[in-house]
Amino acid sequence: MTKKMPILALAQIKYNHTGRHNVEKIKEYIKLAAKKKADIVCFPETCINKAQKLPLNHKLIKEIQNTCKENSIWAIITDYFISNETHYKMAILINREGKIKGKYKKINLYGDETKESGKRILVKETDFGKIGIVICWDLAFPKLFKKMKKAGAEIVFCPAHWGYESKVHKENPKENEKNLLKSMLLSRAFENINFVSICNPYKKEWDLISYSAIASPHKILAELYDKEGLVISKVNLNEIPKFSNLYPGKNPEE
Repeated sequence: MTKKMPILALAQIKYNHTGRHNVEKIKEYIKLAAKKKADIVCFPETCINKAQKLPLNHKLIKEIQNTCKENSIWAIITDYFISNETHYKMAILINREGKIKGKYKKINLYGDETKESGKRILVKETDFGKIGIVICWDLAFPKLFKKMKKAGAEIVFCPAHWGYESKVHKENPKENEKNLLKSMLLSRAFENINFVSICNPYKKEWDLISYSAIASPHKILAELYDKEGLVISKVNLNEIPKFSNLYPGKNPEE
C-alpha cells in the first residue's frame, strides 16, 4: 500500500531563558509551518521557559494547543513539565485538534535540572505516519532507536539543546561538534531505515550547536545552521519497506 508523503518542519527558533517566555514565537512558527503545508512542527528542547516548571494544564500550553487546533497541525513541545508532582524533562505531542496525544520523559539525562528520568519509549500513530520522540542526549544511544524501530517508528524527532564539551575539541569546536551531530543523525537513520530529525535553538552561546536537520537513511534532506528559521522537507515513507528489504537484517520482521 502506498503511504502518504508527509511534510515535516523543524523550528530553529531564537529564544532566551532569562526573560519572558517564548510562546508568542512558538505560535508564530506554528502558523508559518502550517502555511508551508507541514503536517507537524517540532520545537527545540526547553522551548517555553526553562526557568519555570509548568503543569500540563498551564495557560501557556493551552495557548499552544489552541494554535495547533486553529492551524490543523501537529506539534512537539519540550520543556520541564510537572507530572504527578514530579518534574521531568518531557516532550508533549499535540495533535491537529489541539489535544495532547503523547508524553515522552527523557531517558538519558545529561546536565538536566532533574534526577527523574523516563523509563519508556514513545511511539505514536498519527494521521501521517508512526512517529517516535527522543530528547537531545538520547540521540547517542542506538538501542533506544532500535526499540522504537521495533515498535514501528517511521519518523523519529529529537528536540535538543546540544552543546559541546570544551575538553573535547581543541580546534574548530563548533564545526567539529556539528559534524559529529550530523554523523549521529545519519547513523540512527541508516541503522534503522527510517527518518530522523533533530531540532536545536538558535542562540549565541559559546558551546551551543545551532544545527537542525531532517535525515533519510542515506542523506540529509534539509538543514539549517547558525541562524533562525524553519527547516522543512517532504519525506517518502515508501522508502522504508523498500530499503528494509534491500539490506539484510534491516527488516524488523525478519
